[in-house]
Amino acid sequence: MDRVALRGLKARGHHGVFPKEREEGQTFIVDLVLGLDTRPAAADDDLTKTVHYGVVAEEVVDVVQGEPVDLIETLAERIAQQCLSHAGVQEVEVVVHKPDAPITVPFDDVTITITRSRR
Repeated sequence: MDRVALRGLKARGHHGVFPKEREEGQTFIVDLVLGLDTRPAAADDDLTKTVHYGVVAEEVVDVVQGEPVDLIETLAERIAQQCLSHAGVQEVEVVVHKPDAPITVPFDDVTITITRSRR
């Protein structure tokens, strides 16, 4: 399976269990690895035979900016399902970063990584 990766998609969302997170929002960063067969697209040099990563990026940002959820696990699942809605995408790895999570000790990042497939 071939891989198309998008790294560092940034969007502001209002996800989290605390009122301040819901009210003020924060930046979320998303990394994606889409698994698909790119041979048909490469053979014909045809965008319609692969996944349009620009469209996927916009859709992911829409999910992050959309309906708030409590957990980044839920957010990651929604992103994965959106990616799998593209016919050619057979598998997706989603990493959601929450670098401004409300943690009381110094830290660099909080992430959830999930992998989903049509199988």
